[in-house]
Amino acid sequence: MEELDAEPPLMVVPGADPVARQLCFAWGPAEVLVCETLFGRRGTGEGGPSASRVFVVRKDQDIYIQTLRKLFNESHGIFIGLQRSEEELVGKSRKAQLVQVSKNYRSVIRACMEDMHQAACKFVSILSAMELIWNLCEILFVEAAAAGPLLLRLLDWVRLHVCDVDNMVREVLSSENPSKHKLFWNLGNTQTLTEMELKWQHWHEECQRYLQDGTFASNSHMESICKILLGDEDAILEKKELMTTWYHFLVTRLLYSHPTVKPMELRFYAQSSMDLFLGGESSPEPLDTILMAAFEFEMHQVIKECSIALSNWWFVAHLTDLLDHCKLLQSHNLYFGSNMREFLLLEYASGLFSHHSLWQLGVDYFDHCPEYGRVYLELHIERIPLNTEQKALKVLRICEQRQMHEQVRSICKIMAMKALRNNRLGSALSWSIRAKDAAFATLISDRFLKDYCERGCFSDLDLIDNLGPSMLLSDRLTFLGKYREFHRLYGEKRFSEAAKLLLMLMTAHIAPCSFWMTLLTDALPLLEQKEVVFSAEQTYELMRCLEDLTAGKSDKQKFQVDDVETMKVEMLRLALARNLARVIVKEGTLEGS
Repeated sequence: MEELDAEPPLMVVPGADPVARQLCFAWGPAEVLVCETLFGRRGTGEGGPSASRVFVVRKDQDIYIQTLRKLFNESHGIFIGLQRSEEELVGKSRKAQLVQVSKNYRSVIRACMEDMHQAACKFVSILSAMELIWNLCEILFVEAAAAGPLLLRLLDWVRLHVCDVDNMVREVLSSENPSKHKLFWNLGNTQTLTEMELKWQHWHEECQRYLQDGTFASNSHMESICKILLGDEDAILEKKELMTTWYHFLVTRLLYSHPTVKPMELRFYAQSSMDLFLGGESSPEPLDTILMAAFEFEMHQVIKECSIALSNWWFVAHLTDLLDHCKLLQSHNLYFGSNMREFLLLEYASGLFSHHSLWQLGVDYFDHCPEYGRVYLELHIERIPLNTEQKALKVLRICEQRQMHEQVRSICKIMAMKALRNNRLGSALSWSIRAKDAAFATLISDRFLKDYCERGCFSDLDLIDNLGPSMLLSDRLTFLGKYREFHRLYGEKRFSEAAKLLLMLMTAHIAPCSFWMTLLTDALPLLEQKEVVFSAEQTYELMRCLEDLTAGKSDKQKFQVDDVETMKVEMLRLALARNLARVIVKEGTLEGS
């Protein structure tokens, strides 16, 4: 039967009073929005409406700490390198590679600790505990040291994380009379406890003889050292204040009583060492529980306890990923879908996405979650605030690289709408084309045409002149591009081509009805050219278009037509009639000749 988790600790939101005021909340991807309702609880005397407050409770607050940014950024590179590493490596080569990766992670933790020491940051102790746990997991799980080398690794582990022998040596040697220094014998005991290797057998025989002979009876310090070398637990416990922790006591005890301890025997020595060291005076701390689980080779328990004790997902996500590459977690799948590695990576990456810049790291973590990573990325990337066009382009590039077509369209629509609200028509049209949104492109094209009617010229000519095949996205956009082409031909005095294009725009019915009068008005300069531009057939077409325009208006619309509009119609009829007469004369002359 699965072990039930303990009740989660109560989180107090400063300023919120659930006793006096009813609270409501909404879950977000990485935070919870808590707000007070307008009414107080019954019996509190606060029945009337009053001002409410809103609280944002973040799940991964650590990602906002500036000093931890180095940890997240540097470890990201190590993580990606591990995913891309040569899987063909097997045996010792693969193990050496994974051990090196583990050491790289620890070096990043230590570098962050040094930075925090300088900044006097409170997270130094947390990072120190993280490295302590990681180093032990590296020895027991990644490197999987065998009997003999195992104790040497544990000695190095204790020396690195617990002992401060070097400082004691410097202090004693720098004194005027080292042998009289108060730490002299403590230093001897400490070095004996941590730095002697596997020559203990010879010492054991020698010390046993000296102790039985009473050789050191006159010197209590030497006698104490002799007992320690024999592995006397009582003598070792007398120096308890020099060891500070039960796992220091464990390694010391193993060194002098069982230096060839096998990995699977560690659990028994670890439990008894903790019981002897604590002696019922205090209960184990969370760190003790985690280390004990590691000594018992309960990897999943280590991950579980770390998830509860640590304030963010960085540690468990990266450690689990490393153990998964060591093929140690293959058989453990979670009942709700993905395996433990993917679940923890998804949680860690989701936290990164709540940060204004670290979200870019989260993308790569989602990429390496084969089952649910794509879905999580799609959901989170839609929630990124697109504050600037540069950021939008960055998000868009990520989506395009992963063929996330729906998200690409969504981002482009959002940016197009923002540009349109700011009256940046060129940018809005560019985004709508990129989104392949025909309806929005039609709307913006209408705005361009309206702007042209009011100002008499186009804005963003470079964009319109270089629409290319994109103009086929919608009829209105096609009309905009072709109408701009008409103006370009007219400006280059290519009147015959301009006339054909203008007539095509009228007869193809892709121009909005409200723009027909503008097109007919554009034909006036061509009708008045010295050389005949429109043929008789083209002139008849223009006449038909003009009559359709005037006949299609209701009586009310005709009544509202101003004098300027009436004058334009009359001028067009006159120009068309004159052009028709000129064409007939010209065509008749050509036929007669």
